[in-house]
Amino acid sequence: MSLRISLAATLLYAAFAGQTQAQDAAPAFNGDAKQGKELAYTCNGCHAIPNYKNVYPTYSVPKLHGQRPQYLVAALKAYKSGERSHGTMHSQAASMSDQDMADVAAYLAGPEVLSESKNDVPAEKRPKSSEVCLACHGTNGVGITPDYPTISGQHRDYLVRALIDYQKGGRKNAIMAGMAANLTREEIDALAAYYAGQKPALQSVPKKVSFLSSN
Repeated sequence: MSLRISLAATLLYAAFAGQTQAQDAAPAFNGDAKQGKELAYTCNGCHAIPNYKNVYPTYSVPKLHGQRPQYLVAALKAYKSGERSHGTMHSQAASMSDQDMADVAAYLAGPEVLSESKNDVPAEKRPKSSEVCLACHGTNGVGITPDYPTISGQHRDYLVRALIDYQKGGRKNAIMAGMAANLTREEIDALAAYYAGQKPALQSVPKKVSFLSSN
C-alpha cells in the first residue's frame, strides 16, 4: 500500500508541478452573481437547505458556498454532457448556456471562496491514503487551481459517494478514476472523514448572500 501511494503521489506532483503558475495566468472569472441569484432558484431548493438528502441513493447534497466557481462550472458541464450521472442535475444543467453556468456558479460560491491550499498536516495525523490526494487538494482540502474542487468540510457521505462513483464510472475523470481505482472501502471512509473535518469548511448556500443583500 505505501509503495503504491508513494508512487502515485510522486507522479501527481510531477504532473501538476506547474499548476500554480497556470492558475496565475488564468483569465478572470466572468460570472455575474446577481444574475446567478435569479437563475439559481431551483438550486436553492436543495443546496440552501442544510443536511438536505439526495433521495436515492441517499446521501447529503453537497455544500457549495465557498467552493471555487470555476469548478462549479466544470461540474455543471459534466452533468450536462453526461460525464457525471445524475438525472436531476442533468435536467438542471441541460438548458444552461455557458454564461448561465458562470452566473449561477458565482452566486452559489459566494463572495468568500476558499482558495488557500495547504500541505501542513504531518503524515502521522492523516490517513495514509491521503498521499494520493495532496497534489490536487492539499492536506486542508482546498483545490490547488480554480477548476479543482475544494472538499474541506464537505459532507462525509457525499465524499464517499463521489469516490465510489469515480471507481464505478458514474463520474468520468481520468485523474480521479486512477486515484480512486485501488482504494478500499475502509480507505474511502477514512479519506472522507478526514477531509470532512477540515476547516475552514464549505457551507450550505445561505438564505442571504452579503454581496447581494446591500444592493
